[in-house]
Order: sequence, then structure tokens, then C-alpha cells
Amino acid sequence: MQLAPMTEADFKAFWPTFEQTVKARETYAFDPALSYPEARHLWCELPQVTYVAKQNNGEVLGSYYLKPNAAGPGDHVCNCGYMVTQAARGQGVAKTMCLHSQRVAVELGYRAIQFNAVVSTNTVAVALWQRLGFAIVGTVPNAYRHARLGLVDAHIMYKDLRPAHE
Repeated sequence: MQLAPMTEADFKAFWPTFEQTVKARETYAFDPALSYPEARHLWCELPQVTYVAKQNNGEVLGSYYLKPNAAGPGDHVCNCGYMVTQAARGQGVAKTMCLHSQRVAVELGYRAIQFNAVVSTNTVAVALWQRLGFAIVGTVPNAYRHARLGLVDAHIMYKDLRPAHE
């Protein structure tokens, strides 16, 4: 698997995954009616960096973005979002992207990562983030309108990126 900055062609190949994930209304609090240009702006232009994960043959496996979680005095904490293609789920793609994003975040000067709304029913993601050292630091009751389950909780998850001796 290779990770590289996302290009226009990469986003075009990633678009079906983005569209399917958002329209499913199970994990992302993005408007399911986002158009291709709006989605590209949200995923590729607003973040500080966006990466694509590909097989050696060029097949897109997933993507992630990284951006400041807040402005000004809060800009030392970043926020990331990850999506994996349906075919690549369960193959370590999200783990690889999350570990990569942590290295990139440190290189860019961030001191922590915060996920603002990890849908509680996305148990695979919650467990993965916890295995990678993220803690649930808060839970917002009924914060997400899940397509099948109705109102469900959303977790705020956090990981300090500073070395242990700091």
C-alpha cells in the first residue's frame, strides 16, 4: 500500500466511496446531497493535507484528510477524517492511514488529534481508534441521526501526540 497526496484523478476514483459512505448516513455527518464539487472542496481543499491510499496497481483503497481542529489558540490540535472503500475494509487500510496521519501531524507541528464525532454505533472504528491510543473524552447523547437506528451517541476521541517525556 502506498500513501500520497491526493490528486484530482485520485478524488475522481475515490468519489464513489465518498458518495456511498455519506449517503449511507451511518458514520459521517456530511450532507448526503453533497455534489461532486462540494465534496471535493470539503475533502481536498479545506483541509491542510489530503492523502490517498492505493494498491501498488493504482487501485484506490481509501483516503484521509488532516486539518486544524480549531483556529488561533486551538490550532495545535488537528482533526482527521478517514474513509476506506468497501472492498478494502478489514485489510488494515484505516489503521495504516491513521498511523500515517499521526506522523504527518507531528511533522506539521500538531500536538494532538481530536475526532469530534465518532458515531458510537461505528464499533469497528471506535475499537480501532482505541487500539491506536485514542481515548473517548466525551460522549454527546443523540448527536447523530443514523439512517437505520435513529438518534445515536457520538464520541469525542483524543490522542496526545507529544513524546512521553514532554
